[in-house]
Amino acid sequence: MKRIRFTEEQIVGVLREAEAGAKTSDLARKHGVSEATLYNWKAKYGGLEVSEAKRLRALEDENGRLKRLLADAMLDNAGLKDLLSKKW
Repeated sequence: MKRIRFTEEQIVGVLREAEAGAKTSDLARKHGVSEATLYNWKAKYGGLEVSEAKRLRALEDENGRLKRLLADAMLDNAGLKDLLSKKW
């Protein structure tokens, strides 16, 4: 089954429908996601506007990139320390 990536606008739209009183099971069926996904979206994006949700996702992407860069630098550092300690 192909995984669909929803945009921030779509997620906020679905959450607005849920706030308007639609049943979670009906929304899940209508949009092709599980109820657990809707609850996760509500926990993550509940109460946010579209611009705030976009900013949140951009910050999460940047945070992941920075974590990978830090892990690479730490790995290089450990390798260099091992190499220098074996020489002496």
